[in-house]
Amino acid sequence: MADFPALQHAVEIGDRDTAVRITQEGIDEGVPPEAILKWMTDAMEVVGGRFARQELFVPEMLISARAMKGAVALLEPLLVAGGIQPDSTAVIGTIKGDLHDIGKNLVAMMWKGGNIRVIDLGVNVAPEKFVAAAVEHGADIVGISALLTTTMGGMKQVVELVRATPEIAGIPVIVGGAPVTPEFAQQIGATGWAPDAASAVMKARELISAFQKGAAAGA
Repeated sequence: MADFPALQHAVEIGDRDTAVRITQEGIDEGVPPEAILKWMTDAMEVVGGRFARQELFVPEMLISARAMKGAVALLEPLLVAGGIQPDSTAVIGTIKGDLHDIGKNLVAMMWKGGNIRVIDLGVNVAPEKFVAAAVEHGADIVGISALLTTTMGGMKQVVELVRATPEIAGIPVIVGGAPVTPEFAQQIGATGWAPDAASAVMKARELISAFQKGAAAGA
């Protein structure tokens, strides 16, 4: 039988080959794909906690994320075929003028593991593109990353455009990146801020839940 505790451990330590092998064994045994995915999301929560406590750093976290990505690729067709859909949608990207993507990629991977559909716009993304993607995909949250202080001003433009667009005016906007502070996030009118990928998952789930409850109440 597939050893799912070993699957969780493999993701935690970034052992992609083992993670893929055990995932395939679970699929072959007819284990529901969402049950297999749960072991991996639990692993990334452990990794995120260790990262937050500075017990590991970005390279180790990235290796774990890649191990999970390889295993999740086997599950995605089964999840789709079974009608299992993410319960929310996020648009994410690195702001215009900034080509850094490691932090953004980690957040995107962990959001996916948290059952969030992710529309990853990549790097050097203009404010208008964030808004257009959010409208097109019916986003429940927009995530903006920046590593350069010279590009942070573009985050404010995204927030202003979101608030000025009726279809998405109420959705939360979360910002992050090395130079971004909670004070800056508040100053530009962002809904939330996260210091790292692990925190970004918890904060996004919190903001999305509040937004969806508010939208339902106003329907």
